[in-house]
Amino acid sequence: MQHSDDDGRRPDVTTVEVIGGPEAVHVDLLPYDERWPAVFAEHRDRIRQALGAGGSTVGIEHIGSTAVPGLAAKPIIDVLVTVDDITAEEDHVELLLAAGYVLRVREPGHRLVRTPERTVHVHLYEHGARAVEDYLLFRDRLRSDAEDRALYEATKRELFRRQWDDMNDYADAKTDVIEAIRARARAAR
Repeated sequence: MQHSDDDGRRPDVTTVEVIGGPEAVHVDLLPYDERWPAVFAEHRDRIRQALGAGGSTVGIEHIGSTAVPGLAAKPIIDVLVTVDDITAEEDHVELLLAAGYVLRVREPGHRLVRTPERTVHVHLYEHGARAVEDYLLFRDRLRSDAEDRALYEATKRELFRRQWDDMNDYADAKTDVIEAIRARARAAR
């Protein structure tokens, strides 16, 4: 049993735990698939059903490239779930594991579960986390700005020409472009 802070919350983890270790990129960049929103909707409903009994307020959003019509993407649906307390894993992570997802990452402020087939990644954050705003800002900018959408796709295509032994290295290689697009989105607000 974990001890809680004075405010009743448990301390969060302080390290990054990646269950299963580094994974190579073994998927292709595919043209936008009109079925991706329906796959998201299936998982949104599955997540909602799994977390519904907890009584906490949960937000569920489609994020990542599969959430942007017209954008080429890895065929992995990214789902953003916001919860009241990231450390109360019995209220979300454990319920998602019982619903068939598997734990991949536990790190400060963030948990990641995914389908065993690795086709859906569910990112859990607390309401109001900076990462939540960043994900939604980026998604909405790509949905509304054709130039930034084209820039991001070109960046991904260039990076996909390389071999990546760790998916995280591929993700890190996109950081500068993502930050520049987010900066333009903030400036345009």
